[in-house]
Amino acid sequence: MSSSGNRDSHEELRAPATVQSAHLANGVTLQYVEQGNPSGMPVVLLHGGTDSWHSFDLVLPHLPDSIRAFALTMRGHGDSSHPESGYRYTDFSGDLAGFMDVVGLRSAVIAGHSLGRAVAQRFAIDYPERTAGLVLIGAFAGQAGNPAIVELTETVSKFTDPVDEGFVREFQLSTLAQPVPPAFLELVVTESLKVPARVWREMFVGIRDDDAATGLEKLTVPTLVLSGEKDAFVPPSEVARMASTIPGARLVFYPNVGHALHWEEPARFAFDLAAFTAKLEPQAAEDTYGANYGAPYEPGDSGG
Repeated sequence: MSSSGNRDSHEELRAPATVQSAHLANGVTLQYVEQGNPSGMPVVLLHGGTDSWHSFDLVLPHLPDSIRAFALTMRGHGDSSHPESGYRYTDFSGDLAGFMDVVGLRSAVIAGHSLGRAVAQRFAIDYPERTAGLVLIGAFAGQAGNPAIVELTETVSKFTDPVDEGFVREFQLSTLAQPVPPAFLELVVTESLKVPARVWREMFVGIRDDDAATGLEKLTVPTLVLSGEKDAFVPPSEVARMASTIPGARLVFYPNVGHALHWEEPARFAFDLAAFTAKLEPQAAEDTYGANYGAPYEPGDSGG
C-alpha cells in the first residue's frame, strides 16, 4: 500500500514542530517537541536510556498530520531537568502523567523505546484510564538477569564526569544492525553526553533491578510490540514470550534490524505506528489510508 497520493495534503496541513518546555507540579521541567493537528490522535513518544526527544528526529517527518505527536525528553536526559534522584520506572511514569496534565491530555497512545518502553508499560499499569494504546519498541520480558544489562550496569557503576565519549559512541552503535545517517549518529552521541554520570549509574541500576514485566497480564489496552530480529540485547524468543503475556498484543519483527529499529527503519516504524493509531480511531484510518489502511507495509510506504 502506498500513501503517496495523500502526502502533499498531509505535509501542507501539518503544524511545524516546535521545541517547548513543560513545568511539572513536582518541580521537574521536561523538554518536548509537538507536531501535527491539535485535534489529531495524541501519541507520546518516549526515548531510550541516555537519549532525548531527538531519538525520533528521523520518524517525525514520516508521521501523518492525523497524529498529534509529542516527542518527550525524560528527566535526567538532554535539556530536561537533571534532579539528584528519581530514576526508577515509577518516577518516569509519574512525570509522564504530570506532563499530560500540563499539555491537557486526558489520554494518549504511549510509544516507548527500550527504557521508554518500560516506562510506557509502567504507565499503562499505573494509569490504565489514561492509556489509549501501547507501542513497545525493543521490548524485554524483564531485565533482571539479562547478561548484557548486568554487564552494562557494572561498567556504568564506575562512571565519573565527564562520561567517556568513546564509550557513548560504542554504546549507541551497539543498538544498530544497519548504518544510520552519520549526522544523526553524531547528534545522539552528543545528546547522550548531556547525561551526568550519576544519572547513568542510578538509571541503569533501575533498569537492571526493576521488573518491567510485572503486571503485563493485567493490561487491557491495545498493544503493538515491535522488535528487531538482530537486537543485540534481547533474542526474538524472549520478545515473543513477553508479548504473549499481554492480552491481545500484536508482535511484529523487523528483519535485519537491531535494538533501535526506529532509527534504522523510520519510515516503516512511522507507518506501523500510524496504522495502529488509525485502527483505534476508524475515521482517522479512512482519512489517512482509505479503505485499505490495514494492508502490509511495503518499502517506500510512509505514514506522512
